[in-house]
Amino acid sequence: MPKSKVTVIGAGNVGGTTAQRLAERDYADVVLVDIVEGLPQGKALDILESGPVLGFDSKVVGSNGYEESADSEVVVITSGSPRKPGMSRDDLLKTNQNIVQSVTEEVVKHSPEAILVMVANPLDAMCHVAMEVSGFPRQRVVGMAGILDTARYRTFIAQELQVSVRDVFALVLGGHGDTMVPLPSMATVGGVAITELMPQDRVEAIVNRTRNGGAEIVGLLQSGSAFYAPSAAAVEMVDAILLNQKRILPCAAYLQGEYGVEDLFVGVPLKLGASGIEEILELDLQNDELEELRNSAGAVRELVEVLHS
Repeated sequence: MPKSKVTVIGAGNVGGTTAQRLAERDYADVVLVDIVEGLPQGKALDILESGPVLGFDSKVVGSNGYEESADSEVVVITSGSPRKPGMSRDDLLKTNQNIVQSVTEEVVKHSPEAILVMVANPLDAMCHVAMEVSGFPRQRVVGMAGILDTARYRTFIAQELQVSVRDVFALVLGGHGDTMVPLPSMATVGGVAITELMPQDRVEAIVNRTRNGGAEIVGLLQSGSAFYAPSAAAVEMVDAILLNQKRILPCAAYLQGEYGVEDLFVGVPLKLGASGIEEILELDLQNDELEELRNSAGAVRELVEVLHS
């Protein structure tokens, strides 16, 4: 029985690490695409040669074109110019709009039935570009942001309370940027609300650190941005789709009235399975949280208006 096929576009740190993690899963063959000659081929060969040691048989191929990617079930789009210190996500907007547009056109040509997992920044706006260019239904374009932001939130909560991250449940909604909405009311450790386990000032400090989680890493690295956690988050989404896990995960989805938001990609909890987004869950948010979510949506709308200007 042939394996599933997943294509990762962009062979930088996020794309290369995503391809590696997918190959190690051993459930799909992986195609790594990048415009830089030799880069995807070299990384793909290096990953492939780790197979005998780690015990996986996935084929891994690198390419500068899209022929190898034909009939992929999932395409992860990481390509784009990376964020540099002092650069806002908005600065990236026009550059990455052009990149994502041309990439999506090629994907549609070669894999018209694929589900798109968007990782390129500014995330919510790039989801828009991909959906408009592809003409795909909203179920088949989904953005990776909430899982990463939630992972950061869970990490900081676990560190603060000195507990296993596996016992921390949390959600971050909204746009992937400074206006994201970590929900203290939904964050629990072993079922107990964090608001009962730590003082309000610590909760607020953790929320703020979560909002600036990407910038914190950019500042530390000096050149480049996070890639281990982003790639892990993208692969969790591919797992959910290819293995039809029907996971409830916070991802960027195109809302059509949910949470009072119209025609925008915003991070919300959704059910992810073989057909892509199978359901959008509407949580009963507190009034201030709902207001923050709508403010975050407003920030995304501003980006989308810049795209169309």
